[in-house]
Amino acid sequence: MSEYIEHDETGATVGVVKKEFYTFADPADGGQKIVLESGASIGSVTVAYETCGTLNSDKSNAILVLHALSGDSHVAGYYSANDPKPGWWDIMVGPGKGIDTDRYFVICSNILGSCMGTTGPSSINPESKKPYGCDFPVITIGDMVTVQKALLDHLGINKLFSVIGGSVGGMQVLEWCARYPEMIRSAIPLATTTRHSALAIAFNEVARQAIMADPNWNRGDYYCGPKPDMGLAVARMIGHITYLSDEAMRVKFGRKLHNRSALSFDFGGDFQVESYLQYQGKKFVERFDANSFLYITKAADYFDLARDHGAGSLIKAFSKFQGRYLIVSFTSDWLYPTYQSKEMVKAMKKSGLDVSFCEIDAKWGHDAFLLPHTRLGSLISGFLKGVSFN
Repeated sequence: MSEYIEHDETGATVGVVKKEFYTFADPADGGQKIVLESGASIGSVTVAYETCGTLNSDKSNAILVLHALSGDSHVAGYYSANDPKPGWWDIMVGPGKGIDTDRYFVICSNILGSCMGTTGPSSINPESKKPYGCDFPVITIGDMVTVQKALLDHLGINKLFSVIGGSVGGMQVLEWCARYPEMIRSAIPLATTTRHSALAIAFNEVARQAIMADPNWNRGDYYCGPKPDMGLAVARMIGHITYLSDEAMRVKFGRKLHNRSALSFDFGGDFQVESYLQYQGKKFVERFDANSFLYITKAADYFDLARDHGAGSLIKAFSKFQGRYLIVSFTSDWLYPTYQSKEMVKAMKKSGLDVSFCEIDAKWGHDAFLLPHTRLGSLISGFLKGVSFN
């Protein structure tokens, strides 16, 4: 951290942060490619990450924060004193906040397959000297964790005070606890699941088909020409619907018309909710890669904790972890509804784990964990303070 700043709308922040990069598994430098769960290998790999807070002398206060599908490593703070937008979880990470950077050293890295600085399909393939496109191998949540573990090794951190994440980030939390249980003292999976329901897979498949049906997709080879912006925008619109709730859309939009007093009798979009979704789609194509959307949603669909770590049993999948869990769900989340969190809690208890569970009454749907909520912040803060550093 090079500078302290404070913005009235968010309160105290971690200040100015810097995106950093770590490259490994580079055959040109004598490294070995990493082998993915599919059997394919890839190298070199670059991972983008950011840190905030101070690592204590025995390196026992490190917290790994894991982002959702379209997130990035910019979890909190600002890139400059004049930056108008903070990191994606600035409401939760910072001095005196739920994840208190006066107590903890926070690490957040961009996931494998993304387009925010970590190697993904838009990255240059060192063999062809062109963007990977669909030559990029299909990845899993486990592969993402493999890259994160390599980053922690690079940082010299062999113990984590906690791993925390929501949605796809929550899947990574669960994968971390199953793969490296001895490294982790506590874990907080938020608004997540141990495996996608048929409904969640269906929405992801429709979104992927929207991208692949765009003539500009060109089987993933579009980096030197027009991009599949329309397909990606529609995919984002589909996804965004699943992040909200019926009540949230009713309260925010209802059937209000957009910039008109009567129906237009054309297909331009009469309602505010239509305009909102179109806006979300347009903004998304300005910052995200269509191929990354395909790869990350497929990784989420493949995730199945019981299959991969318990021979079909969730109880076995959780059995190796001896730390503490805090599971949080939200009443209006219909993408990963509370019954899925309760299934986790039931299996954890049968495994003899120390697990706390809370369903938070929130009307804003799946995205509620990303929005300001006093109870969530106090839950996380209180839980972390109850975890021993040793």
